[in-house]
Amino acid sequence: MALTLLRGIRTPTLFRRNAGLFFTTIHPPLSSFTTRAESVQATESKAAPKSIQLATKEAAEHKTQGFEAVIGIETHVQLSTVTKAFCSCPYNYGSQPNSTVCPTCMGHPGTLPVLNAKVVECAVKLGLALNCEISMTSKFDRKQYFYPDLPKGYQISQFDIPIAKEGYLDLDLPVEFGGGHRRFGVTRVHMEEDAGKLLHSESGSYSQVDLNRAGVPLLEIVSEPDMRTGIEAAEYGAEIQRLVRYLGVSNGNMQEGSLRCDVNVSVRPVGQSKFGTKVEIKNMNSFSAINRAIDYEISRQIVLHKEGQADQIVQETRLWDESSQKTFTMRKKEGLADYRYFPEPDLPEIVLTSDYIDEIHKSMPELPEAKRRRYENMGLSMQDVLFLANDDNVARFFDSTLEHDADAKLAANWIMGDIAAYLKNEKLSIDEIKLTPLELSELIASIKNGTISGKIGKEILIELIAKGGTVKSVIEEKDLVQIADPVAIEAMVDQALADNPKQLEQYRAGKTKLQGFFAGQVMKASKGKANPVLLNKILGEKLNANS
Repeated sequence: MALTLLRGIRTPTLFRRNAGLFFTTIHPPLSSFTTRAESVQATESKAAPKSIQLATKEAAEHKTQGFEAVIGIETHVQLSTVTKAFCSCPYNYGSQPNSTVCPTCMGHPGTLPVLNAKVVECAVKLGLALNCEISMTSKFDRKQYFYPDLPKGYQISQFDIPIAKEGYLDLDLPVEFGGGHRRFGVTRVHMEEDAGKLLHSESGSYSQVDLNRAGVPLLEIVSEPDMRTGIEAAEYGAEIQRLVRYLGVSNGNMQEGSLRCDVNVSVRPVGQSKFGTKVEIKNMNSFSAINRAIDYEISRQIVLHKEGQADQIVQETRLWDESSQKTFTMRKKEGLADYRYFPEPDLPEIVLTSDYIDEIHKSMPELPEAKRRRYENMGLSMQDVLFLANDDNVARFFDSTLEHDADAKLAANWIMGDIAAYLKNEKLSIDEIKLTPLELSELIASIKNGTISGKIGKEILIELIAKGGTVKSVIEEKDLVQIADPVAIEAMVDQALADNPKQLEQYRAGKTKLQGFFAGQVMKASKGKANPVLLNKILGEKLNANS
């Protein structure tokens, strides 16, 4: 068992907070990785010197080189349950090491797992969202492998009967990458527990084990090998993140490890049905990194094929290195036989009923794909649709604004423009500002009916976002009602012309761009409150009166 390698315990009591578990390593993980990486880099440089230097974007053109990529993704989603999968320990990211552990999640002999029912509910919910067939009867299995952060020496997972299978995921590619709708198959969704975490010392001479994460519930989503480019794979991962956030089953934060994507990449000549040798890539902590890692790996494999060295592409796990923008060998890939699966004897079968599944189905919110199609049917552009549906909070704010009879396109423009800019600058989310959907709709209506100008509207918006209040109160308090009286505007135009005779003469001599100068003078005099449409009409008539 893994515990036989533990060298000692930092505190005398095993369950005391801040207990540190240590193990010795003959070959320190960090230094050995550096050695392997340097060795492989040297080997690859000799085998294909040009390939390592190619920009990763070149892989986007792989089809024109006579090859195509085949990409599949295994996504691990950490569930936002109150307690772990098989014990009552809580899990809070960032807690002191080994502060949320018990004999069960530490793998002590004689302990028995008890399934958290919320894990099953989340699995069914995600399976339905991915259009999967839900297994009415499924089971857990033991996945045998040894690693110091896996105290039991096996992981409780699902092997041959997953909770959900044979589904698909629909998404829309960003407009800047050519757009288009895609459907990617989902092979299976299964439940399992997470392992602990190794904390390596700076010197690399020893590592510490933090078991807080051990036993935290995961859902693994295995895609079909339907993706062909790095951007498709990155957008697939982003859509999974949107989905779990919409459903509320996970926060989907990649930086916390709540969403982790392992990518399988192979290349083959265009027209060939047989898959090439699959390479797994790990250590990608953003969707842009997924895109770049895949593009690099495609390029690397294509060059090896072209140089007659396809036999150097072996089934292995490679790590993406962000600093060098390259992948390096980590280890040879284990096959299924290495895991020696067998049914988990300490847990009963999971038997679901139709009523249970129907109840979960009814509780599910509108999902990103349905929301995008609804927004598209409103006449919004795909750029608007993708922005609004990307974040559930933004979509909810937008929908609430429309419930107050706001124009969809105008509401989208305000949210995507001034509001989004404010959120970005202040590093806030839309549910953290004081502007309400009702007041945004009132602001839009006030501009549309001529009560205030668009320029004044922007000033009011910033105040409402920062301080709250109502559009009506701000207009009254600051006397911002738009001047729409033709007589009053005409008087201000006459005054501007009289005060600037030289510019008037130049305008009538052919410098017609000076109309903007006169409009600015009137706006200055009216403190920005003159109706711009009426102002330009009266100003044009006055300027051309003697033409």
